[in-house]
Amino acid sequence: MATFRLQVVSMDGLEYDGQVQRIKLRTIHGDLAILARHMNYVTAIGMGTATVVFEDGTERKAACIGGMLSMMNNHCRVIPTTWEWGDEIDVKRAMEAKKRAEEILQESNLEMQARVNAEAKLYRALVRIGSAKK
Repeated sequence: MATFRLQVVSMDGLEYDGQVQRIKLRTIHGDLAILARHMNYVTAIGMGTATVVFEDGTERKAACIGGMLSMMNNHCRVIPTTWEWGDEIDVKRAMEAKKRAEEILQESNLEMQARVNAEAKLYRALVRIGSAKK
């Protein structure tokens, strides 16, 4: 299968730089798969599990939250706000964050902004848990 260069650069530094067959991730418009020779394209990234299929056909998942993706001339750059490879996610910590967010959401007199913040924290925790290597 044809490949293309993928660079993933998060705030923590270079997460990946090499040839891949495909990357699939959530954008603000829905799920997107990029293959070799994809048209030039730029979009904002949403919150979800990213799947990278490497040159040898193996795949690796990551929690990908926010940022930008560009595909220009068969070179894909992913610049996420947060990128955590599934096998590096601290599931216990993510479960604790999920529990804390759910507890906040149980409060009956929660202000709108506090509810929005708690829902975002809950969704991030769920993405991390869902992306973790089982």
